[in-house]
Amino acid sequence: MEQLSAGQKLDQAFEKLGKEKSISFELDLDVDAKTLKLMDAESDPEPGDEIPDEAADLISGAKVSVTVESKKAIGESEEKDFVGMAMKVSTSGGDLLDYRVVGDYTYVRSDVQALSKAMAIPVPPVDQLPPEAKGIKKVLDGGWIKFNTKEMEKAGQDMAEEMGEAPGAKPSAEPSLDPKTQKKLVAALREVIAREVDFKTAGGQDGTEHITATAPLRTLLTRLIGELRPLTKDLPPGMDLPSDKDLKDTPDTKVSADFTLKNGELTEVYVDLAKLAENAQVKKFGLALRMSGGSRPVAPAGATEMNLEELMGGFFGAMMPDEGPEGGFEEGFEEDAA
Repeated sequence: MEQLSAGQKLDQAFEKLGKEKSISFELDLDVDAKTLKLMDAESDPEPGDEIPDEAADLISGAKVSVTVESKKAIGESEEKDFVGMAMKVSTSGGDLLDYRVVGDYTYVRSDVQALSKAMAIPVPPVDQLPPEAKGIKKVLDGGWIKFNTKEMEKAGQDMAEEMGEAPGAKPSAEPSLDPKTQKKLVAALREVIAREVDFKTAGGQDGTEHITATAPLRTLLTRLIGELRPLTKDLPPGMDLPSDKDLKDTPDTKVSADFTLKNGELTEVYVDLAKLAENAQVKKFGLALRMSGGSRPVAPAGATEMNLEELMGGFFGAMMPDEGPEGGFEEGFEEDAA
C-alpha cells in the first residue's frame, strides 16, 4: 500500500502544478568545481580542450531560475497562451544572464566580462568601441537591452527568404501531440513506473513529506522506451526513439530521486547522480529542482532598444573581435587582450 500511496501522492502533486497559471522553479547543479574537473579529465579531452578553472567554478555555483505565466492552466497551455516569461542564470558572484519576455518586447542583460573569462573569449574594452555602438556599450556594461519580439521574428523570416526559402513562408508548426496520444503516453509511463520504481515515504514536520523513488537506470529506460514504441506512429515527425542497442551502454546503476511535498504540493525534486559517474572519488553530484508559486515577470526600466542588425553585427561581433564593427577596435583590442 505504501508504494501505491506514494505514487498517488506524486500524481496529485503534479496535477496541482499543472493547474497553476504561473509557476517558478530553480535548477541547481549540486557539484563542486574539483569534481567537475575530475569528471572532465576522465572523459579524456583533447589537449587544450580541458574545462578551464573559471568555467568549472562558474558551473558549480550556477543556478537557473525560470518563471512562466499563462492565461490558462499551465498543463493546458499552448505557446500562444503564455503572456510572460523570465529566466535568470546566477552565481555567488552575481547574475550572469537575465532574460524576460513581457508584452511586445524581449529584454536581455548579461555579465559579459564574467562569461568571456569563463569561456576564454575576450571582449573589447568599452572605451575602444565607436560612438555609434552605444547599444553594445550598454551590453558590455551589463545594462538592459530590448527588442521588439515580433519585429525580430519578421526579420528572421526575411533572412530565411534571403537564404532560399519561399517568400512569405511561415515557420513550421512546433511538433505536438494530440490529446488521445498524450493520454496513452501518460498511461504507459505510469504503468512502467508502478512496475519498475520502488517508492519509500518519510514524514517530516509542518506538513512536509519526502518520497524517494529508486530504479536501475538502464532497466527503467528500456522498459519506458518499450512501452512507447507501439505509439511511434502517433508521435510528431523527428521524435525517434532509441533502440535497445542504443541503451546497452547506459549504466544499470540504481538512481534515486527525492521528492519533497509540503501540504501535498511538490516543492523540490533532488536526483542523486553520483553513482552514474562510476568513480569512487565522486562523492556529491546531483541535480535539484525547486518549485514555488510564480511571480509576474515585469519589464525592467531603462532598457536600450536594438534591432536585429545592431544585435547581430554589434553584440556578437563584440564577442568575436575579428568581426567587430568596421574593425574599429580590432587592433587596440588585440593589444589589450595580450
